[in-house]
Amino acid sequence: MIGQRSRTSTVSGAHFAFTDRWGGVSAVPYEELNLGGAVGDDPAAVRSNRELAAGSLGLDAARVVWMNQVHGPDVAVVDAPWGDRPVAEVDAIVTTRRGLALAVLTADCTPVLLADPVAKVVAAAHAGRPGMVAGVVPAAVRAMVELGAEPGRIVARTGPAVCGRCYEVPEEMRAEVAAIEPAAYAETSWGTPAVDVTAGVHAQLERLGVSDREQSPVCTLESQDHFSYRRDRTTGRLAGYVWLD
Repeated sequence: MIGQRSRTSTVSGAHFAFTDRWGGVSAVPYEELNLGGAVGDDPAAVRSNRELAAGSLGLDAARVVWMNQVHGPDVAVVDAPWGDRPVAEVDAIVTTRRGLALAVLTADCTPVLLADPVAKVVAAAHAGRPGMVAGVVPAAVRAMVELGAEPGRIVARTGPAVCGRCYEVPEEMRAEVAAIEPAAYAETSWGTPAVDVTAGVHAQLERLGVSDREQSPVCTLESQDHFSYRRDRTTGRLAGYVWLD
């Protein structure tokens, strides 16, 4: 896998992968494996990076479905790449098509990968603070259930994201978020109001009956091996991938 800090796992034919920032061709400030196409990087470099990342996972880059992420709750069910169609403005995608990889881009937000290996349904979701509050992850699970998944069989993996000890927000914002998702209430390591988006996502999944969950230990703001928008502002994007054999 590209990047020493990248992570992959497989559960009963469902594959999960999260990239780090290394092993690509992008120049500063996007070095190296920037997979985001809307952050100001050279489009040719992004295409090369996506091909490198897909190849390292044994995937065809042309069979990876991306999203136009807008921090909302909308979900799209897909059975092929977008091709000549506009990329959907959604923050979660779901498929039952084997060999079709779903991708989510992040640089502090929580990437959420979901799979029911029995029903052969997978989903990828982008859970920033607004999306978590809006319920994008529960919406993705509901879409999976409509396609035959059962929450008790769903495997959930969340990738590198800014942690609650680092995601400082105004007190009013913390209160607004916690009123909707109490598990997201947090405090920074220096004692100021914070939000823990990943904790909120895992609480939502637990209430839905998704018990097989794993969380990356990586805080993107603290890790120089990962992109962080809060730390660097102009920077690249990591990707999470999920697909079925």
